[in-house]
Amino acid sequence: MVAVDPIAQPWGMRTPYEPGQPWPERVDHFLAEGITPESVDRWVQSAAVLHSNGDGLDIAVKDGRIVGVRGRAVDRVNHGRLDPKDLFGWQANASPDRLTTPYVREAGRLRPCDWDTAMNRIVERSRELLDTRGPSSIGFYTSGQLFLEEYYSQGAIAHGAIGTNHVDGNTRLCTATAAEALKESFGCDGQPGSYTDVDHSDVIALFGHNVAETQTVLWARMLDRLAGDNPPAIVCVDPRLTPVALHATVHLAPLPGTNVAMMNALLHEIIANDWVDHEYVEAHTVGFQELEKQVADYPPERAAQICDVNVDDIRAAARIIGTAKRLLSTVLQGFYQSHQATAAAVQVNNIHLIRGMLGKPGCGVLQMNGQPTAENTRECGADGDLAGFRNWANDAHIEQLAKLWNLEPQQIPHYAPPTHAMQIFRYAEEGTVQMLWITATNPAVSLPELSRIRDILAQKRLFVVVEDIFMTETAKLADVVLPAAAWGEKTGAFTNADRTVHLSEKAVEPPGSARSDLEIFLDYARRMDFRDKDGQPFPPWTDAESAFEAWKKCSAGRPCDYTGLSYDKLRGGSGIQWPCNADRPDGTERLYAGGKFWADPDYCEAYGKDLITGAPLEPTEYRAMNPSGKAIIKAAQYLPPHERPSSGYPFALITGRTLYHFHTRTKTARAPQLQRAAPQVWVEVSEGDARRLGIREGDLVEVSTPRGCIICAARVSGIRDGVLFVPFHYGYWDTDGHDHHRAGNELTLTDWDPVSKQPIFKTAAAQLRRRGATTNGPAAAPTTTASAPVNGQVPATVGGADATATEVMAGQS
Repeated sequence: MVAVDPIAQPWGMRTPYEPGQPWPERVDHFLAEGITPESVDRWVQSAAVLHSNGDGLDIAVKDGRIVGVRGRAVDRVNHGRLDPKDLFGWQANASPDRLTTPYVREAGRLRPCDWDTAMNRIVERSRELLDTRGPSSIGFYTSGQLFLEEYYSQGAIAHGAIGTNHVDGNTRLCTATAAEALKESFGCDGQPGSYTDVDHSDVIALFGHNVAETQTVLWARMLDRLAGDNPPAIVCVDPRLTPVALHATVHLAPLPGTNVAMMNALLHEIIANDWVDHEYVEAHTVGFQELEKQVADYPPERAAQICDVNVDDIRAAARIIGTAKRLLSTVLQGFYQSHQATAAAVQVNNIHLIRGMLGKPGCGVLQMNGQPTAENTRECGADGDLAGFRNWANDAHIEQLAKLWNLEPQQIPHYAPPTHAMQIFRYAEEGTVQMLWITATNPAVSLPELSRIRDILAQKRLFVVVEDIFMTETAKLADVVLPAAAWGEKTGAFTNADRTVHLSEKAVEPPGSARSDLEIFLDYARRMDFRDKDGQPFPPWTDAESAFEAWKKCSAGRPCDYTGLSYDKLRGGSGIQWPCNADRPDGTERLYAGGKFWADPDYCEAYGKDLITGAPLEPTEYRAMNPSGKAIIKAAQYLPPHERPSSGYPFALITGRTLYHFHTRTKTARAPQLQRAAPQVWVEVSEGDARRLGIREGDLVEVSTPRGCIICAARVSGIRDGVLFVPFHYGYWDTDGHDHHRAGNELTLTDWDPVSKQPIFKTAAAQLRRRGATTNGPAAAPTTTASAPVNGQVPATVGGADATATEVMAGQS
C-alpha cells in the first residue's frame, strides 16, 4: 500500500507491462477524514461520471452518507485505478448548496415551492403550447451525464408522446462528430476498438486527444506500456505541448483549423509508399479510388505550409503509422470542435480502412466521447438520433419503433433528422420553440457566444425548465427549476466510450425532496396523461429496472444489442461491452472482425452526408454506392476556416477542458482538492509571443475576439506560436455572485460543422494585450498538465494534506 497525492501525481505509480500481457491491477482509494476501510458500513457498486472513461468503482457509505470511493480491480476498464476527479468529485453530492426543493419564477424572482406547483406549471404550459402551436413548439436539451433508462424515457416522451423533433443533448458539443464520423465510415455508430487495444498495439496515434487530462486512467494504461519492454511509438497531433506530446515519438502541432490538410498529407504518404492492404480494401470497402485522387493533391510540402509544421515531421509520422503492425488511433475535441470536424475524423477512419487495421487485437479506432454517458444519449435517441441506432430516413425503422412503443408511425417525427442543439436555440431565439426543457447541463456557460445564449434563455416568451442538482448559471434564468438526484443517489446503467456497460447502484438518499431524472420524466408523462394507441399509459415502464428491460427490447437485433444483459448480470463483476446477446453472451470486445460492417442499406443507421456541405445522401444514392454494405472510404478537400487570424486579431484561439475540472465545474468546483488545483481561468501563450508582447508569467491580460473579451492571468506555456488556449470551465457567475468576465465561451463564435453540427470552439481569431503586471504571482494554472510553465519558476501543483489517497498494487495487501 502506497500513499500518493493524486493532484501532484494524476496518473499514479507505474505498473509496467509488455505487449500481449494483461494490464496489472492497482486499486486506488480515497476516504474522508477519520474513515477507514474497516469503518465503512457498505460498499456500493458504481462507475465514474466525471469523464468518459468509465472507471469502475465502489462507493463507500457510512451513516447514510457517501464517505469515499475505491477502484474495482475486476473491472476491465480501469483494473482498480481512479482519476483525480473520481477520487474527489463525489464530495459535491454533499455540498450545502444542493437543490433540495423546486422553484418557480414569480414576479421576476425564483421562489421555492412544492412539486405539485412546479409540475403543474410545466404541464399547464405544455398543454397550452400543444393545443395552440403543436409539438414543434417544445424542445428538449439534455446531457451526457444521465443514465440509460432516463435517456430512453426522455426520448420516448419527446419523440413518441409529444411528437417533437427538437431533441438534442450537450453531447452535440463533445461527441456529435464521433457519432457522425462512425456513421459516415461504417454506416452506424459504435466504437470499433477497445481499451484493451492499448495492451497489444505497437503504435498509438492520438489526434486532437489530450488523453492525459481527459481520460487519465486510459493515459495511465498507455504510460504503463511505455514503461515496459517493447513500448509502442506515440504520434501526437495537438498544438499544445500536452503530456502526450512530451511522450510522443513525433509531435505534430498544426495551426488550428488545418486538420484535414494534415490528415490528407498522412494519407498521401501511406498511399505513395504503398503501405496499403489492397486485399482488405478490395474486399471490404468502397471509395478508395476517390481518396487516392484527392490526397494526391496534398504532398507533405503543401500540408507543411498550410499547417505550419515541419515537413520531415509529417513524413516521420506517416512512416510510423504506415508501417505499424498493430495501430490504435484515438480522436477527440482537437478534431471534433475544430473546422471541418467530421471530414478530419473520417480521415482517421480511412487510415485504418486502407491499412486493414480493424477488428484485431491492437488494431482499432476510438472516436472518443467527452462525457460519461454520451454513448447512451446516442443509443437511446436523446441527442439527434432515434432509439436503437435506427435510421430516421428508413420507413421500416420508424415502423419498428412505432410497434415497440405501440404508437402510430406518423406520431414519431421523421420528416427530417432530429433537430440539432444549435438549431434548437436558434428556433428559440426566433420564437418557434417556446418551451425548452434543459436537463443536467449548463448552456449559459458551455455554448458558444454566451451573450447570445443568455439573451435567448432570458426571453419572456421562452418558458425554460431546468432540471439539475445545483442552481447553475442556466438555472438562474429558468421559469421552473427541478431538484434532481445525483449520481450515487439513484440506480441506472451507463455505457462508456468503448461500449462498456456499467450498473450504478443507489448508495444514499437524495437531499430534501430531490428526485431522480427518471422519476421526474415519468411523473410528467403521467400528469400529461400520455397514452399509446390502445389507451394504456405511455411510457409503460415504472422504474429503472423495468425501463432497462424495455430498452433491451428496443435494442434487440440492432448494433447496440443489450438483450444478453441484466441488472443481475452487471452486479458484482466487470462492466460488459455491447453488443451482448445470445450469440455473444459475454459481450463483444471489438467490432468489424473479418470486415463485417453494419452498413447494409436496409440495416444501416444513416445514409451519410457530403463531407463538405453536409447535404444528406438520398437512400437511392446510398444503395447505388454501397449495395453490399461495405465500409465507406470518404475523401475530403481542405477548406480554410471561416474565421482566420488577421492584423486586428492575430491569434488562433482554442478553448477546451483540463485535468482537474469537468465541464462548467458544477461538481468539481465543489470538491476542495480539485478546485484548489485550478481555481481561476487563465490563458496560455507561447514563450515567443509573450516575449514579443512584453507579457510575463502571471501578468493580467485581456483576450478578445469580435464577440467579447475576458480578463485573466497569463500562463507562458509550451503552446505553439500564434495560438492561445483558454479553459472553458469558468462561468460568468462564481460563488460570490459577481461577474468576473472569465468564461472562455464569451469569445467563441456561432458556427458549426456542416456534417455533425458540432459547434466550433477552436478556430476563433483573437487578440491578446497586457493589462498590467502580476500582483498575485504566477497564473493559477496547473503545472502538471499542458498548462505547465516554460520557465520552471512556478510552484508545483500539489494536493495538500487532505488529498492523500492510497494505491494498492497487485499482490499487496
